[in-house]
Amino acid sequence: MTSATADTPLHRAIGPKLLILFVVGDILGTGIYATTGKVAGKVGGALWLPFVIGFVVALLTAASYAELVGKYPKAAGAALYAQKAFKVPFLTFIIAFMVMCSGLSSASAAARAFSGDYLGELTSNALPPTLVAILFVLALAALNLRGVAESVKANVVLTLVEVTGLAIILAIGAYAVLTGEGEPSRLADIDTGGTGFALMTGVLGATALGFFAFVGFEDSVNMAEETKDPARTFPRALFIGVTVTGTIYVLVALVSSLLVDHKVLEASSGPLLEVVKAGGVDFPHKLFALIALFAVTNSALINIMMASRLCYGMANERILPSAMGRVLPKRRTPVVGIVFVSLLAVGLVSTGEIEGLGDTTSFLLLCVFAVVNVAVLVLRKDPVDHRHFRTPTVLPVLGAVTSLILASPLADRPPEVYIRAGVLIAIGIALWAVNRVVMKTHGEE
Repeated sequence: MTSATADTPLHRAIGPKLLILFVVGDILGTGIYATTGKVAGKVGGALWLPFVIGFVVALLTAASYAELVGKYPKAAGAALYAQKAFKVPFLTFIIAFMVMCSGLSSASAAARAFSGDYLGELTSNALPPTLVAILFVLALAALNLRGVAESVKANVVLTLVEVTGLAIILAIGAYAVLTGEGEPSRLADIDTGGTGFALMTGVLGATALGFFAFVGFEDSVNMAEETKDPARTFPRALFIGVTVTGTIYVLVALVSSLLVDHKVLEASSGPLLEVVKAGGVDFPHKLFALIALFAVTNSALINIMMASRLCYGMANERILPSAMGRVLPKRRTPVVGIVFVSLLAVGLVSTGEIEGLGDTTSFLLLCVFAVVNVAVLVLRKDPVDHRHFRTPTVLPVLGAVTSLILASPLADRPPEVYIRAGVLIAIGIALWAVNRVVMKTHGEE
């Protein structure tokens, strides 16, 4: 029997506990800090409901990733699984480019969150939010160009800070319950602006947007080659990580709705700050705003870095123009890739708000998740010679169906989300086509 961990040049330094913290850190961040209010605006006081449904959908897809990362413990993630299952290079490219773009739209949503009410709590907010968001993206690009030394252990520290902010929200909620504060009747109030079919699509729309808070666990599979015994370690880490974050999200949603009316949450770009203010606890508002800014900054930086490295990797694999693979001579950072993804991010923050950008992230990844769930079933005919987790067949089937439903127009998302995603994919296809022409011209195919 061949070991699943023998064929990598990377150092396997990540154990089970560190991996769980890494998964939790990948998921936590901008979504819960920034889009909670927008989800409340779609569903009303029953804010917890979209997060419960999103939690279930995330678990279904996490089960598929758990099987695939154990079966193929490599760092390429969804693109690798799509290539092994379907063997269509163009589809593999589209999947990889959609993952890259999801990171950019997520970082752009974080930039918008940074320029909103959390920052306003600390400053006079003299500059236009769009300008602040653009400057934020450019600052991240500069950091990226310098070469940000990042490690899993540093990610653990960042995770603990983000968890601290959410723990404060939960503590405020516990105090409110014990002292009889809040309005429990709001928790059962579903307000989607209609009944029947409109009610269903409203809840689906809220769930699709709320799903933005769960994305991130799929990035953790890129640590497979640096994890000890990934076939055994990853399934447990994925399930525990998604369960921990899902539980935190549902509790935060309950506290938010208990203490703050959904219309107030909807109007704020810093919804959790509204919860702190309404909680009846003397916790410094500016300190919480600083924690929230730290959380969204960390999410944005990780996503910008991931997108630029994906761009660099695709250039090295000769599926994007080779110029994308150029690096700074001294810093050894992928300069063209960083500039390219940063320009796309600037375009996104200039034309979108938190809700639309978060929904774009969810849409792109839901499409990817549908492909991954199908890939699990297709790859059942490709046995490997080591033991790995195998998910019950019904779970990837349900994962594919639920992902497609949430990605479809049934989720009542604005047309601008589909247009934005379509433009991003069209840019990728154009680059792919240019690269093919250049390669043919030079006789490289």
